[in-house]
Amino acid sequence: MNHSDLLAEAPSLAAGMAAADHSPDTQLSQTRHRAALVASWHIPPGSTVLELGCGQGDMTAVLAEAVGPEGRVVAVDVAAPSYGAPVTLGESAARLAAGPLGPRIDFRFATDVLDPSVDFPESTFDHVVLAHCAWYFASLGQLRDTLARVRPWARRLCFIEWDLTPASDDQVAHLLAVLIQGQIEAAGSHGEGNVRTPFSREGLLRLLPEAGWTADGSEPVDTGELQDGDWEIAACLDLVGSDGGPAALPEPVRQLALSQADILRAIAKPRGNRALAAYSLTAS
Repeated sequence: MNHSDLLAEAPSLAAGMAAADHSPDTQLSQTRHRAALVASWHIPPGSTVLELGCGQGDMTAVLAEAVGPEGRVVAVDVAAPSYGAPVTLGESAARLAAGPLGPRIDFRFATDVLDPSVDFPESTFDHVVLAHCAWYFASLGQLRDTLARVRPWARRLCFIEWDLTPASDDQVAHLLAVLIQGQIEAAGSHGEGNVRTPFSREGLLRLLPEAGWTADGSEPVDTGELQDGDWEIAACLDLVGSDGGPAALPEPVRQLALSQADILRAIAKPRGNRALAAYSLTAS
């Protein structure tokens, strides 16, 4: 399926998501973003795909559309089906499973591929996909081990994550929100947000060979339609609160987080903050 065909399907794919009941415009922009990505990765019909960190299935639905009725998507997430709001992972998966894409998708929640009980024969999958989920890993070591674990199972890696290097001043608020959350996590206070281990594109490129992958190429991805800047700013300010964050933090870290949150409040807009750009990478 080419770029234009997949983008043309984005409205119907978005409408089939449970989150569209709450925010249809937001869901459409998120789906269009992922449709453009999958088209750029040239995943052909009939492919088998392992998706790590599938969440509510935003990328899963697009992948299922791309692989067609003869393809298969195994969508894995460490979170339980009850995780998520206002729509849980389980509720979103149930909506997809009941629709026309359902027969192509195998959702597996509460599943960690590092668990020895999770295994697949060599070259089971044509592609393994990680889409905007790598910063959720507890550490770069955990990400490296995960990429190494799936290496025998898949021929090709398709990866996208936020780029820590801002391209314009109006992306600095998103960057600051990400870095504050990363510092709090690094200091030992583990939350349930989307940001636990933010790392640079260069950091990923250094990590890939250690996991047995060779990068084929990387390119920037425009994120101008996405709302993630607003979401992460709100999540960060909620985490820090008015007292510098969780009580378990060392006092120097608490004060650093509080000061940075003061700056974030000063530069962030009430809404419409521009998200950081992203980068897309493939490896084999």
